[in-house]
Amino acid sequence: MQEINDDHMMDWRGIPFIPFMWMWMVGVWFVFLIIAIFVYKDAENRGMNGLLWLILVILPWVGIIFLIIYLIIREEKGINSSSKSAEAIIEERYAKGEITREEYLKMKKDLSEKRREK
Repeated sequence: MQEINDDHMMDWRGIPFIPFMWMWMVGVWFVFLIIAIFVYKDAENRGMNGLLWLILVILPWVGIIFLIIYLIIREEKGINSSSKSAEAIIEERYAKGEITREEYLKMKKDLSEKRREK
């Protein structure tokens, strides 16, 4: 009788691992996509190019580097944008219709009086 040598045959034991590996890769892409969407929305709210940051952050592995860069740049811009002058804030509120003309003029007058006192 002829002996069967199993060394030359393919080992099919690893096959169930392949679908798991694909699910893991899809999961990683999904996480990058969610992060990229949050970065896009945050960048648009801060007046930055959201689409550019979405594309840069969605790239796996390289996207982590761009995410860190974005977070550093975002903080710097966030500090500058939050230091609006009082006049700019009341002008913005008046333009949006949040305050009436009388309230706007009164607030503007109060601010100019405070500035003279200093």
